[in-house]
Amino acid sequence: MNLFRLDTSIFPTASASAEIADRAEAEWTSAHPEGSVIRRNLGADPLPSDAWALATTAGSTPEDDRTQVQRDALALVADLAAELQDADAAILAVPLYNYGVSQHFKAWVDLVIAGGGPTNPLLKGTPTVLVTTLGGGYGPGTPREGWDHSTPYLERVVGDIWQADLTVIKRELTLAATTPGMEGLKDLAEQQHSHALAAARDAGRVLAGN
Repeated sequence: MNLFRLDTSIFPTASASAEIADRAEAEWTSAHPEGSVIRRNLGADPLPSDAWALATTAGSTPEDDRTQVQRDALALVADLAAELQDADAAILAVPLYNYGVSQHFKAWVDLVIAGGGPTNPLLKGTPTVLVTTLGGGYGPGTPREGWDHSTPYLERVVGDIWQADLTVIKRELTLAATTPGMEGLKDLAEQQHSHALAAARDAGRVLAGN
């Protein structure tokens, strides 16, 4: 069995999304102690910023005329697509930044699509847990209602394009404990934290086939 794990926090040692993803992964590894976990941590080890352009231009360049950097980019995108294609289960931990996904995650998506094709359902039927964390509140009636431009994009790519069997775990208010003016939201934030961890435990058991 093969689990693919993606992390995209720019704070790898203090990541709210990684904490939740860890809970789901623990359930999977408990059920599959001999399984392998393929990891990508884009915050700690970002992908080359020019790889997408190089892979794209290489696709329209005759093979004999491709430069070495173009060949390297094509090899990279093929590897990234294969990591998803070969996964028996997947966990993606993707925080919201500046009301959208991070540049690291967007670069990864573009490279995977370059390697796998724009309509290839790389995760078709694959049980996938998508963990997303948001510093503020974006639900109905909040001042930032409608400002979460990350979650719909994530669901479109992972669920609709790649056709994963998708479970979304969303935790808001991660900054309530440390941000002036959010003190009154601490209790609600802790409730969201506890709920997300419990949801990750349950989702991890489903991911593992239990």
